Amino acid sequence: MIATLIWFILILSVIVISHEFGHFIVARANGIRVNEFDVGMGPTLISFKKGETTFALKLLPLGGACVFDPIEDLDISSDVGKKEKNIAANANVNVNAGEDGEASLYVQKNDDISLYDNDIDKDPHAYKNATVWARISTVVAGPIFNFILAMIFSMIIVAECGTDLPTVAGLTEGRPAATSGISEGDTIVSINGEKIHVWRDISLISILNDGEPLEFEYLHEGRKLTTTITPKYSEEEGRYFIGIEGGADQMECKGANLFKYSWYELVFNFRNTLKSLKQLVLGKLSRDAVSGPVGIAQVVGESYDVAKDYGVSSVVLTMMNIAMLLSVNLGVINLLPLPAIDGGRLVFLLIELVRRKPVPPKYEGYVHIAGFIMFFIITILVLFNDISKFF
Repeated sequence: MIATLIWFILILSVIVISHEFGHFIVARANGIRVNEFDVGMGPTLISFKKGETTFALKLLPLGGACVFDPIEDLDISSDVGKKEKNIAANANVNVNAGEDGEASLYVQKNDDISLYDNDIDKDPHAYKNATVWARISTVVAGPIFNFILAMIFSMIIVAECGTDLPTVAGLTEGRPAATSGISEGDTIVSINGEKIHVWRDISLISILNDGEPLEFEYLHEGRKLTTTITPKYSEEEGRYFIGIEGGADQMECKGANLFKYSWYELVFNFRNTLKSLKQLVLGKLSRDAVSGPVGIAQVVGESYDVAKDYGVSSVVLTMMNIAMLLSVNLGVINLLPLPAIDGGRLVFLLIELVRRKPVPPKYEGYVHIAGFIMFFIITILVLFNDISKFF
């Protein structure tokens, strides 16, 4: 139980730090001020400040944040008009340069609150005042760094374990592939035009297929041939089967092959995520296929229990494999055009690029607030679904 918790926290922390570091490093490269770099959510456990950025570790290891605004304690005396200067000299001043809102100066004196427009929104280091391309690159950097992390894990795994080639090891009697013309030892090149690089590409297509014919392109004794296979439904298994066996042809990867097959590993996980999301949206996956933190922790625990019998290296590689899949998942999901996440912000930035002026901040704010509410509801439902699996 303790080992599961440690691995769970470690995996999520590495993925979140990678994502937020992407936002952080690209923002700084573009001259954008980063006020806070958070790992986790909830109350702060420890924090320290370096330069203009406060780095904080939160209690719950379920997310993170790279906070650009609001900006506090900013010297605005040179940007405030004569009237505002006189008021500010005898008042409490609160500055807000929010990422989604217009910069403004709130002045409180004698229990009266006034709002004055000023030139604080000209601050070159505020997120909202960076060029649109600087903001676009900052937003997409988080998901991209998730893919980079996944690629690093992929290279380590492939270097240690090799890869599974798409070679046919056998054909299941009584299933469609047995009469398709494909033979043991053939190599599958593509299915319905989709390039096949590793055996798991074939497995994924087979698992997600719901009866549609599949056009196979394959190599037989050096010749490229094609055949069409219509998967057959198994009442016992509750899904469609092709009838091709494989996965046993393992190849060690070194040199150029290491990078090539590590890339294929990343592509497989990317496809897996996209296809699974498509199946979920179409209602072809049950709710049991969706997991939140509790479900992920359960997978980590079950994987650890299996891997620990084979030694420390097996445990580490297994956890890297889980982290790779989750990192790709996080990268893909954050690029979806949904409010409150990177993809939603990217949509507004692309609109700004086309319109040559930003969408009014209050309207963008409304959309993101609706998104936060939506994701909060989804999180509660997924959490309930995770817990219900135990009963």
